Amino acid sequence: MVDVGAGNPVVLIDGRSGAGKSTLARRLVSRWPLAGRVQLVALDSLYPGWDGLDDGVRAARELILRPHARGIIGVWQRWDWEDDLPAEAHAVDPSLPLIVEGAGLLTAQTARLGDVRVWVEAPDAARKARALGRDGETFRPHWERWALQEDLHIQRDGPRSLATHIVDVP
Repeated sequence: MVDVGAGNPVVLIDGRSGAGKSTLARRLVSRWPLAGRVQLVALDSLYPGWDGLDDGVRAARELILRPHARGIIGVWQRWDWEDDLPAEAHAVDPSLPLIVEGAGLLTAQTARLGDVRVWVEAPDAARKARALGRDGETFRPHWERWALQEDLHIQRDGPRSLATHIVDVP
């Protein structure tokens, strides 16, 4: 664990699909110094469909990260992938630490809002095998479509260069 000197630090975890972001985030939560006193938001719950990488990141920035930084409660709606509609609302307590993970997350705008910024790197073949093993046939027809959005994010935002930590996953 990194000591950031803040009572309610924000950890941002970015990387391509299947790189290991969710696994890393869950491990951080399970090892957080005060059990049960950290919030986790996965951008998979915010992306509004298969073409929504940028919109999901924008929602995280405006509805979660900025309110948290200002000390006010953030409220976001989960995206229901089956019904292709917004679902129930969730609140983020600004007095508690926050971990947000998802592809596309590290941008110039979000980096300013994160105390610890992580880029997770993994070989393409391993990422694809993990992602398709996790999401199966649901993800397979959308793999290339999603990868193009990740490519654009990497070219435009340079997320690796915004990271305070790089995690290499085999």
